[in-house]
Amino acid sequence: MISEKMKVFVEGSSIIRAMFEEGKKMAAIYGADKVYDFSLGNPNVPAPEEVNKAIKDIVDNEDSVYVHGYMSNSGYEDVRAAIAGSLNRRFDTNFNESNIVMTVGAAGGLNVILKSILNPGDEVIAFAPFFGEYRSYAGNYDGKLVVVSPDTKEFQLNLEELSEKITTKTKAVIVNNPNNPSGVVYSEETIKKLAEVLREKEKELGIEIFLISDEPYRELVYDGVEVPYLTKYYHNTVVGYSYSKSLSLPGERIGYLVIPDEADDAEQLKAAANVATRILGFVNAPSLMQRVVAKCVDTEVNVEPYNKNRELLYGSLKEYGFECIKPQGAFYMFVKTPGDEMEFVAAAKKHNILVVPGKSFACEGYVRIAYCVSYDTIKNSLPGFKELAKEFGLLK
Repeated sequence: MISEKMKVFVEGSSIIRAMFEEGKKMAAIYGADKVYDFSLGNPNVPAPEEVNKAIKDIVDNEDSVYVHGYMSNSGYEDVRAAIAGSLNRRFDTNFNESNIVMTVGAAGGLNVILKSILNPGDEVIAFAPFFGEYRSYAGNYDGKLVVVSPDTKEFQLNLEELSEKITTKTKAVIVNNPNNPSGVVYSEETIKKLAEVLREKEKELGIEIFLISDEPYRELVYDGVEVPYLTKYYHNTVVGYSYSKSLSLPGERIGYLVIPDEADDAEQLKAAANVATRILGFVNAPSLMQRVVAKCVDTEVNVEPYNKNRELLYGSLKEYGFECIKPQGAFYMFVKTPGDEMEFVAAAKKHNILVVPGKSFACEGYVRIAYCVSYDTIKNSLPGFKELAKEFGLLK
């Protein structure tokens, strides 16, 4: 018999993944070109050529025992130094290799930092809408996820409610910027206000509050929008990053944590993250991919295919009468459903369109559309969306 904790996790297993599996079944029945699967954030843009070249160069020219062997649990020292150097050049920070912990993607990084800081009963606050796995990650270490309700007008951070929900049990606040699923980017002004709330609450309650910045979509922004680097605004910030989206490497599971020297008990926190990597069974992040990203830290990310999809999908859905805000980053569109979201999801499926219900992100009445697909998939799905608009009374 499985554990009681796992029973809860199994029952609440990801709807996103379930729909992805459903999409594969439908593709086998109707043909892949006739199924419009917008469920999973699986990049359709190929990995940059620099990545493929780096893999070949490393395999051909470096000592294979070294490349595929163990290293420090935090990762290769030269790889971490390369990442720190890139961050310093781009964001005017002052990191070194000791501030970087290589992780098994952003998800692995979040688990490492939560494992490092949470005691049973500690609370982690997340702003809805948020990536649903946050709840499982906190619960995995006997923490409790506390949800700040969504601002469904602009999808900005509800800082007033945040202040009300911070207690002596609060250990961390997670912010996802650019946001999955809304595509919103939180401005520097918003981040400054968030930092001020956290500083005031730390002082008022005599506690330390970590700000965990989950940033797998940092490089995927449009129209010249800039994403603030949060360690510059709040001392107890830990950044989690992944190359899954920026370099189109989701299956390679490679990312890192940034733990600044300004964080409370920084040396102890770095040591804890190092050990947590081993305790969680990762041991270390994938060795070959560590060496690859060291060669690709400054590779330019091609967002144009995503932007092309964004423009077509947003313009078409607005024309059909749907309500949604135009994403500033990531590759998701969060669309208000005309009626019950699960009815809409079921109706969409009849047109071979797979979208994810908003309840997966603690924000009911919406669906998420992942537009990191081919342009033809977007174009060919539009008649189905138009029919949905008619079925739900948005078009005559």
